Amino acid sequence: MSTPWLPLLASENLTRTTFEWGRIQSNSDWILPIAVCLLIMVFVRQMYRRDARELGGAAGWLLTSLRTLAFYGLLILYLQPQWRTEQEVTRNSRVLVMADTSLSMGLSDVPGPHAQGSISRARAVADTLQDSGFLRRLRETHDVVVLRFDQELSRITSLGKLGAIAGSSSSAVNPRPDKPAVAPRNSDGGSERNKAGSKSARADAPGESIDWLRALAPRGIETRLGQALRQAIHDEQSSPLAGIVVFSDGGQNAGVAPDAAIQAARENKVPVFVVGVGSDRQPQSVRISDLAAPPRAFPGDRYTVTGYLQAQRMAGRAVSVQLLSREGGRENEKSTGPGQVEATEHVTLGGDGEVVPVKFEITPDKVGRRTLTLRVETAVGEGRPGDNQREVDVEIVDHKNRVLLFSGGPSREYQFLRSLLFRDRSTTVDVLLQTAQPGISQDASKILENFPSRREEMFAYDCVVALDPDWQALGAAQIDLLEKWVAEQGGGLIVAGGAVFAGKTINSWIQDPQMSKIRALYPVEFERAVAVLDNSTFVAKEPWPLDFTREGMEAEYLWIDDSAVASQQAWQLFPGIYSFQSIRGPKPSATVLARFSDPRAVAAGQAPAYFASQFYGSGRVFYMGSAEMWRLRRVEESYFEKFYTKLIRHVSQGRLLRGSSRGVLLVGQDQGYLVGGTVQIRAQLTNSQLEPLEAPSVPLQVFAPDRIAQTVVLRPDPSRAGTFAGHFTANHEGTYRLELAIPDSDDQRLTRRLQVRVPDLELESPQRNDALLSRIAKQTGGRYYVGPEAAVAAEVPDSITHRLKDCTKTIILTAAPDHQWELTWMGWLMGGLCGLLCLEWLIRRLWKLA
Repeated sequence: MSTPWLPLLASENLTRTTFEWGRIQSNSDWILPIAVCLLIMVFVRQMYRRDARELGGAAGWLLTSLRTLAFYGLLILYLQPQWRTEQEVTRNSRVLVMADTSLSMGLSDVPGPHAQGSISRARAVADTLQDSGFLRRLRETHDVVVLRFDQELSRITSLGKLGAIAGSSSSAVNPRPDKPAVAPRNSDGGSERNKAGSKSARADAPGESIDWLRALAPRGIETRLGQALRQAIHDEQSSPLAGIVVFSDGGQNAGVAPDAAIQAARENKVPVFVVGVGSDRQPQSVRISDLAAPPRAFPGDRYTVTGYLQAQRMAGRAVSVQLLSREGGRENEKSTGPGQVEATEHVTLGGDGEVVPVKFEITPDKVGRRTLTLRVETAVGEGRPGDNQREVDVEIVDHKNRVLLFSGGPSREYQFLRSLLFRDRSTTVDVLLQTAQPGISQDASKILENFPSRREEMFAYDCVVALDPDWQALGAAQIDLLEKWVAEQGGGLIVAGGAVFAGKTINSWIQDPQMSKIRALYPVEFERAVAVLDNSTFVAKEPWPLDFTREGMEAEYLWIDDSAVASQQAWQLFPGIYSFQSIRGPKPSATVLARFSDPRAVAAGQAPAYFASQFYGSGRVFYMGSAEMWRLRRVEESYFEKFYTKLIRHVSQGRLLRGSSRGVLLVGQDQGYLVGGTVQIRAQLTNSQLEPLEAPSVPLQVFAPDRIAQTVVLRPDPSRAGTFAGHFTANHEGTYRLELAIPDSDDQRLTRRLQVRVPDLELESPQRNDALLSRIAKQTGGRYYVGPEAAVAAEVPDSITHRLKDCTKTIILTAAPDHQWELTWMGWLMGGLCGLLCLEWLIRRLWKLA
């Protein structure tokens, strides 16, 4: 029970201090203590009336009063008097505004403000938040939090209620008012701080200073609408949430199903108001889904360039496709534009989503880099004309790819691969079979008896394929030469495990301390000696297919068919492999591309890596758990050929595409990057004396498809002199050009191109999903609006601002009793009780009472 008291601290009538009895929670709690106290008083009075009869009435009443006061003190001590402070806190009504920022929001199918063409869906949402006054009208009643969502949910800014008293409700509404907004990425890959800063949470900053077009830029490769809604509701469970406003096209294609979010909204009584953005019809479009060309070609040898067209709502329409070419390089692109027309084809488009190939045969006549551009005429009314052009670089070289096939024994992999490379016109293959007898005949350009030991011999090769070799047969100088060839000369190394030499349980090169440089080349860590005594090679009784990681599925050099989908289907037809080399796991710098799928091989909760790759200096190393790719021939003979042909070209890029004698510029892969992905860059550079370059950093220019340049700083790799590494995020679809000026050179430049594409997930069904959006709104007690106009207009009675209820509530925060004051008064009370009892005892002694 509390008794109002004069407030000790007053602040707008929000804080008050009250006195209360700790033992009294209701009126009934008074009855027993008072009854006991009255009985004790009657007993004490009768006792002293009898004891003090000879002294007179005054003495009896004095002793009675002293004893009664002592019992009163005990009664007060029992009732626990205390002071308690209470604070009334007003928590403003809260509204969440969630904007879809997945890549489908970049489609342009929303009519412009003056019917002059169309604008993107993201632009329509940004204009609504920027110019319509919608946020200001919401803030007249509520606190507003603006969030973006795609594959994840993140906050853009928090806007306080207009006219809110500083220091009262705002602190309760936003427990982290100084949390910075999610800043959009600028052109140099860094974060641009929201100019609104901390003002965005104050009443005098309505959010006009936020660049909404940048903040809502579409970047997500997935739309997790259900997951974002459920997370937002969960995060705001303790807030007086009036509702959630969602701007989206409804492209739910990943994550938690929307039903879970609907259930959470109903349980928390949160209405969801959904604004559908975009067209409810599949956009009419044609795009180049892929452009395939060999990275190298030879003068006079015809090669094929294949483009893949994918259309929506344009079945049966004929379009003109042009292939143009120009000399590669920065100056030529600026001066000559896209180049001269090499050929033109008229293609009839297929049904929705159907991929139609168009092929061009090109015969180069001179050496040099050529940039090929495939261009499709823009159709009238097309919603996405930005993907009608793609570029690829082809290096015309008068040089065959030199491969050293190095094997510990004549395995089937060795035999099939030797025949394949010997027949390839673009390849020269030398073989080193360690178990071969002198004078043996082999299908090869040259048969080696020993591993190269001189620089001119080793540096003549572009790629080494090592199939379970006996590395211990190499001398220290040969190992050093191989390591320098990979790290400094950009050599490509393909290694495969096996049961003969890598699988030896005793005295294997895996445990040999002198083989540390060989083990450093591998992208995996091998088991310790004590761990391989029993099982150095895992062997299954039946084949197990390869389980490709996302990186593996996106790596085009592992495609054994013409497209990603066809390649995945082809790998699914592959029965699999039987064995793999036991390893501890991949190295931190390695990329796992495929795993062995036998569940019995799982260790530490993860399947072992079978395909893995890594950069080593300026070179690439690719690891296979066993030499069993020959089994691809049982599915389709061409699969084996494509696998090794693409793989050897990929790992040899450091040698084949050297732009200068001073260095080489490498990226993880030339094609297959998705928008929003991270591009890893490495450069191996030398100085004018051809020694490893020493510099604190090297600037790299990255030119995006929109021609905006950004600078990426490459930092030295401490593990390898002359090697510099960095990365950037590819936020746009199209062709990126990388350009690195070699320090202290006569304007020598290393250039590379890479292709970035939009994932098919966001383009499969880009039309507005009215059924899903309306179901979310209806089942949560909200409302569905088609387009922002009806949803945010101030004059429309049924707009969002009119339907959202004010859920402001006042709560009372009760502080703990004042412990220090409690100790103080208890001390005084105990002292008083002792004084009363002592005084009573003294009087009784003076009056000689028993």
